Amino acid sequence: MNQLSSVFIKIPVLAMVLALTACSGGNAPAASPVASAPASEPVATPSPQAEQTPEVKEPAPSDDNEQVSETARPQTETFDLMAGDADQPLTATLHQGEGFSLYVFEKFFFDAATGRLSLSSNPDYYVDIEPLPADYDPAELETAGREELGKINTVSEFSGELVEHPLGFVEIYLQTSGGNGVSDYIVWKSEEGDAYLFRLHNPKGEEASDFATPVLASLSTVQGDS
Repeated sequence: MNQLSSVFIKIPVLAMVLALTACSGGNAPAASPVASAPASEPVATPSPQAEQTPEVKEPAPSDDNEQVSETARPQTETFDLMAGDADQPLTATLHQGEGFSLYVFEKFFFDAATGRLSLSSNPDYYVDIEPLPADYDPAELETAGREELGKINTVSEFSGELVEHPLGFVEIYLQTSGGNGVSDYIVWKSEEGDAYLFRLHNPKGEEASDFATPVLASLSTVQGDS
């Protein structure tokens, strides 16, 4: 997997988010038990009158040829994220969701059952990740997104290619802001072609910038189970 060399948010999305800032385990698999050698069977003494040729048994087919699964994703990855005026290397750990996996940074909590990734210190900062079916209707999703965000405030659109943004290209990117912060409604496809809906909520507060950059980096690593 290619590491993100740098994550910058230079589109109106980040500008709006940063403006909100106040001032600113599994155990190793147990070794397979070594099969004990089978007990020797008694050998009959051949008769002196008719010596028999001992029966030669072919060995049973071996079960050692187990299928080798595809190479799993590394348990950890390091990303260079913009912090202040310089890049800062941060390590993220692989987490498994319902039908997908993603890398999660230390200050975040991922609920696999609900697909919600949130800031550990303040769960009001979160994104809900929803895998979409192969036959999803983009027009229908966009209409639903506009209705959903329209209840908050005027909806802005940033769909298409995103310059210097972790997600790179999004099919649908709707955003609105209000007294409670910034809300995003995003339909994005992974490199494997799987589509996901991201509902992101970034409240107004001093933790806004701590949330925005890492969470977008995590979302760019979402990958469906093979």
